Amino acid sequence: MARTALDAITVTFDGHEAAANTVRRKREVLHSLLELAVEQKELPANPLHAIKWTPPKVAGGVDPRTVVNPEQARALLAAVPAIGRTRGRRLHGMFSCMYYAALRPEEAAGLRRQNCDLPEQGWGLLTVEKARPQANKRWTNSGETHDSRGLKHRAKDETRLVPIPPVLVAILRSHLDRYGVAADGRLFRTAKGRPFSSSAYSGVWQQARRAAFTAEQVVSPLAARPYDLRHAAVSLWLNAGVPATEVAERAGHSVDVLLRVYAKCIEGQQARANGKISEALDE
Repeated sequence: MARTALDAITVTFDGHEAAANTVRRKREVLHSLLELAVEQKELPANPLHAIKWTPPKVAGGVDPRTVVNPEQARALLAAVPAIGRTRGRRLHGMFSCMYYAALRPEEAAGLRRQNCDLPEQGWGLLTVEKARPQANKRWTNSGETHDSRGLKHRAKDETRLVPIPPVLVAILRSHLDRYGVAADGRLFRTAKGRPFSSSAYSGVWQQARRAAFTAEQVVSPLAARPYDLRHAAVSLWLNAGVPATEVAERAGHSVDVLLRVYAKCIEGQQARANGKISEALDE
């Protein structure tokens, strides 16, 4: 039965092969469930420990083909406000936070007015303190689809400071002037005050891709998901020469995870390294 369960988590509901990350996550859940059964004396031992089963290998880094350059990112963001009657305009600031501040979608969804320092000129500052990930109502504490939670990989009340460029400051100031905030201070929500579902903002994103990209780019992995805006931001910072420690702090990564995940997206390092080695050899 345990082996049947392991085989079952490797496929989706429609019978297709599941992504490696999905299989890994489901195995972790299954393992925890069986450990609880052992703890409660329902099972004498965890049966997974006796089975030789190799999960699919998980890709360790970001696919460079998904990363847009600044010109492509600006074209995508410019296309968003034209989508739908008001949905695109309401989501423009949220997508902009993913690109210019490297926020995760759930972090942008949890952004409140009190988290934003938006001066009239110059750089601003976001204090990222809460995330609002989407889940089934059965699995949230509030009974809603979006629970307010702490930041990923951080202690419950830990925050993250992210300086933001003037272009994002202007976008957020304009958003606040047009839409104000929700009762709890949140910036991004539907016309009825609800958080945007992942299917809603993903649908807007796909329409923006079709409007901004060529036919070849639309069928490619380039910026296939809104989350790829975050990958583009972190890649841009690294390629601009921002120290890895500073990039990791702004993006909410550890340095080792940052370099492992984005190693393939760092361009121009080989020529720079060769130049430094040549200089050292000539001394």
